[in-house]
Amino acid sequence: MWMRDSLKEGFSYLQAGQPEKAAECCQRVLMSRKDLPEAHFLVGLVALELENRKVAIEAFGSVTKLDVTHGPAWANLARLFMMAGQPARADNALENAVKYADNNPVVLDLIGLVSSMLGNDKDALDWYGKAVAGAPDNVGFMVNYANSQMHVGKLEDSAATLRKALHVSPGNANAHWILAGLSKAKDRKHVEEMQEFIETGRYPTKALAFLCYGLGKELEDLEDWGAAFDAFANGADARRSTIDYNEAAEEEMYAALERTYTKEWLDAPGSSCDSAAPIFIVGQPRTGTTLVERVITAHSMVHSAGELKQLGNAVRRLTKYTGASRFSAELVEGAATVEFERLGNMYIETARTLAGDTPHFVDKLPLNYIYLPVILKALPNAKIIHLRRNPMDACFSSFKQLFADAYPHSYNQEEMARHHARYYWLMETWRERFGDRFFDVAYEDVARDLELNARALIDFLGLPWEDTCLEFHKQKTAVTTASAVQVRQPAHTKSIGRWRRYEQQLEPTRKALEALGVPLETST
Repeated sequence: MWMRDSLKEGFSYLQAGQPEKAAECCQRVLMSRKDLPEAHFLVGLVALELENRKVAIEAFGSVTKLDVTHGPAWANLARLFMMAGQPARADNALENAVKYADNNPVVLDLIGLVSSMLGNDKDALDWYGKAVAGAPDNVGFMVNYANSQMHVGKLEDSAATLRKALHVSPGNANAHWILAGLSKAKDRKHVEEMQEFIETGRYPTKALAFLCYGLGKELEDLEDWGAAFDAFANGADARRSTIDYNEAAEEEMYAALERTYTKEWLDAPGSSCDSAAPIFIVGQPRTGTTLVERVITAHSMVHSAGELKQLGNAVRRLTKYTGASRFSAELVEGAATVEFERLGNMYIETARTLAGDTPHFVDKLPLNYIYLPVILKALPNAKIIHLRRNPMDACFSSFKQLFADAYPHSYNQEEMARHHARYYWLMETWRERFGDRFFDVAYEDVARDLELNARALIDFLGLPWEDTCLEFHKQKTAVTTASAVQVRQPAHTKSIGRWRRYEQQLEPTRKALEALGVPLETST
């Protein structure tokens, strides 16, 4: 009886945002009885809260060994395996989650999430819908369902689902943020609602960021430029206060990249993977990478695999990297010494589940520009496309976007500008050393003359031209990036030079870029 009470107490602590006390409850129970599935399950949930994925995987794995029918543990494992870039293991865990779901809405919602991560967007929509049907008043499930509806292009349905969520929980910050992004604001009704919630001062910092970014987006729609920037800046301040960003470590990594990956390094003999299937689209976020991906994947011979983590995960595995940071000088230096044929083969194998059935697939993880030389060495037949954009537009577009768990530099103008300068000069280095091995294209050029640049892209890929590439916005496939709404519209030039609306407010960005020698009037 006491063990049951301790576990109940532990779950209560976890729900109250006290994972350390929940962990103490787990320890007491497991010291007396190590074969209790629910104790291990609570350990897994605590580890998730503390962002310790390794412990979470071990804990949920213990649950499934003790009770193979534990649907929630299988569902959590499936999600964790996907986050670790192991889709094959995720597939197996997902199969068991489905088998033992037992109509548990929590499990159904997690199955929807993993299905989306696997690129099975129709399945994801169905599972999210089942979760909502099983728990019609659960706002979290409704928000996930609305997100899925948005990704597959059901924008009106998404808005309707969000309104239901807001009827149940009028102040749900995430719902307001997504709703703001679904369509262009035509009046101030929703703006005033969000302003009232912000003014209460009752929101935790993370939730406040959602509201501020939603407010900024709609104020920008209404061309209330000054108020829009204030909202974005408040959202950025809120988000920045919740994340760690080690700029010094990033500087060390960029220095290591330039020092390590020379032309002589690339030209040194060695074996590689001969696959010509991957097409990498790289660059900074919000620079047209999704636009170009949609143009390319409108071709019948190319599949969109999304923003894959497989390359970075393969590098970490082969270097036996154990650092907590996603990137570091140690990691990129180690990457230069791996067996490149093995690296390429590992990437192709682990991406297989997401790569589709076409001859080529697109990996649109922008940050792969860091690994550009590694790609050239491991996968010399792969194609790489680099997107450029005017630095001020690129920086501002990131600044006004709330990202999930990437780009921690983007919430402070000076930090953002310094990061962009490091990226800019690194790409200058890659261009000098390996420029004949990848395709440079400017977002502005694609937006101004879609056909000319689309034909150049398809020609670079060695594919026959197809007119469908000009009608990319008519694709029915899902888009899971911040551009999910925009890319369902034809190419336009409205975003070119938008930063000038905020010239005064963006003075810190401009000064920092100029001080670091980044040209502001060109995207090259």
